[in-house]
Amino acid sequence: MPKKAKPAGNEKKDGPLPYKKAKVEAVGGPSTLNFDSPGGLFESLISPIKIETFFKDFWEQKPLLIQRDDPALATYYQSLFRLTDLKSLCSQGMYYGRDVNVCRCVNGKKKVLNKDGKAHFLQLRKDFDQKRATIQFHQPQRFKDELWRIQEKLECYFGSLVGSNVYITPAGSQGLPPHYDDVEVFILQLEGEKHWRLYHPTVPLAREYSVEAEDRIGRPTHEFTLKPGDLLYFPRGTIHQADTPPGLAHSTHVTISTYQNNSWGDFLLDTISGLVFDTAKEDVEFRAGIPRQLLLEETTTVATRRLSGFLRTLADRLEGTKELLSSDMKKDFVTHRLPPYYVGDGAELSTPGGKLPRLDSIVRLQFKDHIVLTVGLDQDRTDEMQEKMVYIYHSLKNRRERHMMGNEEETESHGLRFPFSHMDALQQIWNSSAISVKDLKLTTDEEKESLVLSLWTECLIQVI
Repeated sequence: MPKKAKPAGNEKKDGPLPYKKAKVEAVGGPSTLNFDSPGGLFESLISPIKIETFFKDFWEQKPLLIQRDDPALATYYQSLFRLTDLKSLCSQGMYYGRDVNVCRCVNGKKKVLNKDGKAHFLQLRKDFDQKRATIQFHQPQRFKDELWRIQEKLECYFGSLVGSNVYITPAGSQGLPPHYDDVEVFILQLEGEKHWRLYHPTVPLAREYSVEAEDRIGRPTHEFTLKPGDLLYFPRGTIHQADTPPGLAHSTHVTISTYQNNSWGDFLLDTISGLVFDTAKEDVEFRAGIPRQLLLEETTTVATRRLSGFLRTLADRLEGTKELLSSDMKKDFVTHRLPPYYVGDGAELSTPGGKLPRLDSIVRLQFKDHIVLTVGLDQDRTDEMQEKMVYIYHSLKNRRERHMMGNEEETESHGLRFPFSHMDALQQIWNSSAISVKDLKLTTDEEKESLVLSLWTECLIQVI
C-alpha cells in the first residue's frame, strides 16, 4: 500500500510546500503501465496520485514529485532508453542537430559541442567521457517502440501533441543552464540519479522557451534527487536546472512534453475567423466598409468603439453556435501526431479488411481516438461561394519517423470531406457503439452506402 503523501525538499517557513512528494513502497510482481485506455495509462503514470487530484491541485499550477521504491517499475523505466542504445541508433544514421545534440552548461551558458554530419557512437562516447558533455536525443519515440506506445496513448488522452527528448549526463556535470519551457513537462528518471532545482516562474504558463540568468532567479523553491522509477511534473514556465551528482553513474532521463500552443488564446485565434465569416453573411454591419484612410492613420477612438461593439455581437452569436469553424488546430494535431501503436506491419491501418458495408450492414467506428470530425469552409471555391463542409482527419497513415521533427513540407493530411448535410449521419456513427447503415439520417440509400463505403475505404469503420 502507498504511504501517505508528505512534503519533501526545501520547505519555506512562511507557508506550506507547494508540491507533494509521494513515497510508494515496493510491491510484489511486475509493475508497469496500464495501456488498456488513454486515461488508464495516464493514471498509472502518475500513480498513486489520482487523476482528479492531479488536475485540481497541480496541472498548470505547481510541480508534483513522485518518488517510488518499486524495483519492477525502475527496471521498466530503464528499458525505455539506455546509454547503450545509442550505439545501435547511430548505426541507423543519426545526424547532429536533427537527431542528437551534444552540449554542456559552462558558467551558466549552454555550450554546443556538435560536429558536422552523421553522429558516430565512438565520438559521442568520447565527448561524453572526456568533455563531460550531455547527449540529448531528439524524439526517441521514432525508434523506441515502448515510448511510441506511451506517447501515442498520451496524445489520445490530452488531445495534444506529445514529444520527448532523452538527456544522458555524466557524473558531476550539467547539460543545460537554468531555463523555462513552453510545454507541460513530465520527467521519467531512467538510469542513475539526477539532482533538480526548481524556481518560481517569471512568466507563468510561458508561451516560449527562455534561458534565465542565475542571479535573476533567486533561491530554489524545490530541490531533490530523482532515481529510476521516479516521476516529476512541472507546468510550462517553471524555471529549472538539473545536474548529475559527482561520484555516481551517469544519469538518463526522458522529458515527455505536451500542450505547446494549446491555450484558450490559441483556440480563440483558430475559431474567430470562421465566426466572423458566418456573422458577416447575416449582419450587414459587418459588411460595411471601414472609414476612408483608416489604414493610413493611428487607430481612433471611434474605430476602437466600433470594434468593441462587433466583439460583443460575436460573443452573443457564439452563445448559440453549435458548430465552431476550426481553421487549423484540429487538423494540425491529427496531421502531426503519432499513428496508432501496433505490432507487425500495420496493414490494418492502411488496407480495409472484412466485409464491404452495404445498406443492411451494421457498422461501428474504429480508431476513434485518432480521428477528428470538424466543420470548415470549402477551400476549393472562391470566397464568394464558400460553404460549410464536414472534414474528417485521421492519423492512421502518419509516419512515425517524422513525429515532432518539423517536416512541414513533407507532412500531408489524411482524411475525407463531405457536404454539411452529412453532419447528422456522421454524428450518429461517432456517437453510437454500432449503427445500421439504413438508419443513417440521409435522404437516399445511395448517400448512405456511399458515406459508409468512403469511411470503410479509409479503415475508419468496420462491419460487425
